[in-house]
Amino acid sequence: MHQLPAIMAGMIRNVVVPVLDSVAPFELGVLCEVFGLRRESEPLIPTFDFALCTPTPGQVRTSIGFELSVTDGLDRIDQADLVALPAMDPDHAVPEELAERLRAAVARGAYVMSVCSGAFVLGGAGLLDDRDCTTHWAYADELARRHPSARVNPRVLYVEDRRVLTSAGTAAGIDACLYLLRKEFGERAVSRLARRMVVPPHRDGGQLQYVDTPVPVQADTLSDTLEFMRDNLTEELTIAELAQRAHMSQRTFARRFRAETGTTPHHWLTAQRVLLAQRLLEETDQGIDAVADLAGFGSAAVLRHHFGRRVGNSPLGYRRTFRRAG
Repeated sequence: MHQLPAIMAGMIRNVVVPVLDSVAPFELGVLCEVFGLRRESEPLIPTFDFALCTPTPGQVRTSIGFELSVTDGLDRIDQADLVALPAMDPDHAVPEELAERLRAAVARGAYVMSVCSGAFVLGGAGLLDDRDCTTHWAYADELARRHPSARVNPRVLYVEDRRVLTSAGTAAGIDACLYLLRKEFGERAVSRLARRMVVPPHRDGGQLQYVDTPVPVQADTLSDTLEFMRDNLTEELTIAELAQRAHMSQRTFARRFRAETGTTPHHWLTAQRVLLAQRLLEETDQGIDAVADLAGFGSAAVLRHHFGRRVGNSPLGYRRTFRRAG
């Protein structure tokens, strides 16, 4: 087992990815990129003991035909702090041994997560019953049909319910991984990892998987307006002011904003302010009142309200966990 760097604050040390015949290479690659790649030149980015496993070690055929050589059996799951399931054929039967080990992992407090159709494996193990969950929108109706006690939301990018994390297809798997790492290791580590991967450091799980109204094909996107909003998080930014800056009516601006970001201006601003508060709590000694002011919340009470809803911790509790010396 690899020696892990001292900067790790979270409980996740050991990550295991079960693979079955028909595993999808892209979603598997996402998990390998985030958890399996060692980045010694970036000491702030956590490193994990990472392995693939399968019911019968040997060759595993992917969904596009090439094979993987997998040397570990499913008993490797028993050591895992996180069991991550890539996309696989929804009609592939879930081996009972895999289902049992997934249930045992959750029972002992480990995380399990799925990317795209990997949710069907969690459903087959009974881990979506009475839980909020998601998958790629094209599979959502079938997942809900097979598992009627699961609360399937086909619109969101990812959702966590009691250590069971499910995500939509392709890039939403990256978002879910970064969400989990932010929760366990803090904003600074995730920002560095996202920079290395050249991906957005944060997309809120509640954002839409897709929008019914396509973004108009024209040059004047909202990128300048979004940059202005990021640079002025402490200001009271109204829809009227933002629409004027974007040279649009308020109604057009609101519709266009959702089409480009998948959320509302208020929701987007709040998420950006929480991210800034996380960075301030990790990297400065500013008091909670000062953090609230610098992040644009105005008061500690408002900061605590939004921070608790989005992070699941108080600002002081978050600082105690993730504050780095120097």
